[in-house]
Amino acid sequence: MAKKEKDTKTNAMRFLDTHKIPYEHQSYDADGFTDGVHVAERLGIDPGITYKTLVTVGKSKNYFVFVIPVAAELHLKKAAKSVGEKSLEMIHVKDITTVTGYVRGGCSPLGMKKQFPTVVHQAAESLAEFYVSGGRIGSQIKINPKDLVKVIHGKFDDIVVE
Repeated sequence: MAKKEKDTKTNAMRFLDTHKIPYEHQSYDADGFTDGVHVAERLGIDPGITYKTLVTVGKSKNYFVFVIPVAAELHLKKAAKSVGEKSLEMIHVKDITTVTGYVRGGCSPLGMKKQFPTVVHQAAESLAEFYVSGGRIGSQIKINPKDLVKVIHGKFDDIVVE
């Protein structure tokens, strides 16, 4: 497990520590929201193994989380089918902190205020490791995708625009 000083831990890292899931934490200089492709470039990692966290709301008014490659686009119809909803829409940017406890650009699928049903794009299932937000802007976590899905009780599915 990554060992950092206590004040640098995010909810995502504390969540992984509590569940004894191995991870590595990486930081980068950030002065606000940066898209995932540029985050990968700053860290010198492959954007193909760098994933972003998107939060949606269904017709049922329930929230759902999707974790997809940073350069990909969420396919809302596939995503809705994956979680058994009639339709989904992205939540409003102003609602991200209220719903998740995280800010735009620092939203992690780990350690949210509440654990929402989460789907990770199926391409991650074959990876040994990938990167997701560490829970704040300037923070990334390298983790085994299967460990992530297991600890959040998520699943893998085809959810991106091809």
